[in-house]
Amino acid sequence: MAAEGVDVLVIGGGITGAGVALEAVARGYRTGLVEKADFAGGTSSKSTKLVHGGIRYLPQFDFALVREALVERGRLVRNAPHLVKPLGFVLPLYAENKRPLGTPFVPPGGVGMGLLLRAGLMLYDAMSGRLAIAGHQHIGAQKALALAPALKAEGLKDGFIYYDGQTDDTRLTLTVLRTAAKQGALLANYAEVLGCDFERESKRSNQATIRAARVRDALNGEEFIIPTKTILNATGAFAGRIEAMAGESRIAIKPAKGVHLTLPRDALPTTEYAVVLPETPDGRLLFIVPWNTRVTLGTTDTKGGDLDRPVATDDDVDYLINTANLYLRTKLTRDDVISAWAGYRPLISPAKSDGAATSKLSRTHVVMDGPGGMITLTGGKLTTYRRMAQDALDHLARREGKPIVHPTEDMPLDGADGYEACSAALGEAAGQFGWDADVVARLGQYGGKAGFILQLCADDASLARRIVPDLPYIMAEVVYACRCEMAMTLDDVLARRLHLNFEDWSRGVEPAPAVAQVMARELGWSPREVEAQVAQYRDRVAAGT
Repeated sequence: MAAEGVDVLVIGGGITGAGVALEAVARGYRTGLVEKADFAGGTSSKSTKLVHGGIRYLPQFDFALVREALVERGRLVRNAPHLVKPLGFVLPLYAENKRPLGTPFVPPGGVGMGLLLRAGLMLYDAMSGRLAIAGHQHIGAQKALALAPALKAEGLKDGFIYYDGQTDDTRLTLTVLRTAAKQGALLANYAEVLGCDFERESKRSNQATIRAARVRDALNGEEFIIPTKTILNATGAFAGRIEAMAGESRIAIKPAKGVHLTLPRDALPTTEYAVVLPETPDGRLLFIVPWNTRVTLGTTDTKGGDLDRPVATDDDVDYLINTANLYLRTKLTRDDVISAWAGYRPLISPAKSDGAATSKLSRTHVVMDGPGGMITLTGGKLTTYRRMAQDALDHLARREGKPIVHPTEDMPLDGADGYEACSAALGEAAGQFGWDADVVARLGQYGGKAGFILQLCADDASLARRIVPDLPYIMAEVVYACRCEMAMTLDDVLARRLHLNFEDWSRGVEPAPAVAQVMARELGWSPREVEAQVAQYRDRVAAGT
């Protein structure tokens, strides 16, 4: 990047930046992307891991938002079948529910609430159009208890099932980045932007345009300059900081912290269905979602905190436990919690209205002209990342007078090709290596790239072993992460490429030395560096980040 420069430099390596990089390179721009830490190191690895339309927005009559998300959900199921799977959600209705899902009014005496919910679910299905996953079902109270055995029976009046999607958020981000790289995008993690260099339009003009970014390698301290025609700021909750490097920030970010808990299935029994807890005392809803051999519970929505070090507080954990217990047959306690993790969702409001060309495209994401010709894209959610990127590049195309094209609408993501063939090969390998269905399902998320992992196992059978006994991750994935996904630190693997930081009772501390040894062979670490990596990871876990 530094040698030849780029047309578009994307700042931010989460799902938003990944989507922008793919959209830009697919439209023919010479594209670079820099991320100050690891790819998906922020909110993009700490979401609820749902690809959904946002059913809670229906009672707010935000039909355009729901329709947009449902369309993108359908595209993801089609373009990334190895990564995005349909997931059924049990929606119970209890006698004490006054406004389930935030319904805009309360029928007299609660009579007809079930009909009201059913009408909403019918509308949700209809808005999916030809990209629908499956239609909702009215299942009644008894079947709801059978499909969601953690729920209490007392007060349960009715039950429904509707469908959305589920994904591994980190793996989706990495897959979008790999797709962009295959098309020619240049990517760098641990590359922090320090500032911008400008070119004035004329000697008499006060207007200046960004012509380069000054970047530092966060691992070795080396600094370099990347020439660029356009900077596209896709840093989420940090967007205001990046704008401030180029001048006065024109956007105000109001970060909302979302906290999730990971729990064992014996504490929170589930089937293959997720559960929606339809009403909380503060007017929200919670999700209970099966995830590998665990269950996740979330999320909160609170303001404040340190953006650089998101932490789940005791109050956050207590809120989730106490709220969930309103609906559960067996009550949760703190002893049931494997991990608590937090991320920030950016909420947007323009800070300036001084003539900046601002295009508010929906309630969930915004494209703005920033200082020095920068374009800022922020807000949104995992599901709509592709549409967000499309809107940002449409904005750039209009500014440059170029034709508007949408090349990513039907573009398969990396691994979609060869997915079915690799699924068959994984089934055969399961017998050879003694894998259970959970390992096969996990490796299936690599799609056609699973063949690379199978070859690693064939060459070295020790890589086929599980990293921890009750989770589906194997050592060959560590090698893959180093060779194919730019994993640079132990944390990159344990917290993101794999999710041991969230799912393992030791938070990944116990297997850390063994994983570090495998990484050392790949990355050339010395024994001292191995010790340092393990120590740094333990410190991170102890800090709760």
